[in-house]
Amino acid sequence: MTIVGVPKEIKNHEYRVGATPAVVTALVQAGHKVLVETMAGAKIGYGDDLYAKAGAEIVSTAQEVYAKADMIVKVKEPQAAEFPLLREGQILFTYLHLAPDPVQTKALLERGVIGIAYETVTDAEGRLPLLTPMSEIAGRIAIQAGATALQIANGGKGVLLGGVAGVSQGKVIVIGGGVVGTESARMALGLGADVTVLDTNLSRLRALDALYGPRLKTLYSSPAALEDCLKQADLVIGAVLIPGKLAPKLITKQHLRLMSPGTVIVDVAIDQGGCAETSRPTSHSEPTYTVDGVLHYCVPNMPGACARTSTQALTNATMSYALRLANKGYKQALKEDKGFKNGLNVCLGKVCHPDVAHDLGLEYHPFEG
Repeated sequence: MTIVGVPKEIKNHEYRVGATPAVVTALVQAGHKVLVETMAGAKIGYGDDLYAKAGAEIVSTAQEVYAKADMIVKVKEPQAAEFPLLREGQILFTYLHLAPDPVQTKALLERGVIGIAYETVTDAEGRLPLLTPMSEIAGRIAIQAGATALQIANGGKGVLLGGVAGVSQGKVIVIGGGVVGTESARMALGLGADVTVLDTNLSRLRALDALYGPRLKTLYSSPAALEDCLKQADLVIGAVLIPGKLAPKLITKQHLRLMSPGTVIVDVAIDQGGCAETSRPTSHSEPTYTVDGVLHYCVPNMPGACARTSTQALTNATMSYALRLANKGYKQALKEDKGFKNGLNVCLGKVCHPDVAHDLGLEYHPFEG
């Protein structure tokens, strides 16, 4: 039997939860014990009564969850207040985003946890099954957030993305044609915007062209093409991802001077450090700031704005992996699935993911199992 702990998230305006009552039911039926911190899912309609009915034990504090659990299932990376609660040999299954976060990495190494990050788990095709659902949601929210930020009362230039009869549409530039970029393009097209996606992967651009036809403009992302697009943009979506690594800084300080005042950048890559030199993490409480007249929206936990949908989508993807960890233990579960093993970022004081080690200048220790 594995004791699985589900603490309440404490990041700013983070109301997602690592396990729904359905996940608890599956774990309990598999013979495990689940501890859920009181009110962990209350904000999104999952009250303590639903967890108790599913078979969970409701505990009053995060300290009790961390002290008793063999495995912690979360959504966001541990916050500073949670570092002391972690203990050696405890499995931490959550989003970590360690490459831009040396402070968290140091804490996890010092605590000796086994940190398995949703965002670097891969499937048989090399895709990111535990990141994809949040990328889909973040891509869609990016357009909603950007359209709101464009309103002049919020610091934007006062452009309506869809325009109206006799008035030009707003210009949306999406940097990156992956999951986030595709969903952003889809939402922006739905609003009637003039949308261009830039990417260096020609196969991906061909797929987008086949999917959306002439409604969507696709461009190979050269420095000249990016600069030209930024000059015309009303809304820029940073949708760049290199799994496990820092995002490349494609939008420079000099680029901002070419952009018209009130242009909005929504940097979805902020979880991995951001793709603009001027990006820094913000929060749902204070989501934007301005640099050289350009409004930046850089909230790392964007899907938290739609926490109920996000929790359901995330746990649909993570449940089978959590069950494997609980049923088999981390060594056997990772040994049997190379893609799952790619999720292991830190283990008992060592960095076990090559890209995390490289970007943080730390020694890489391959996991031997």
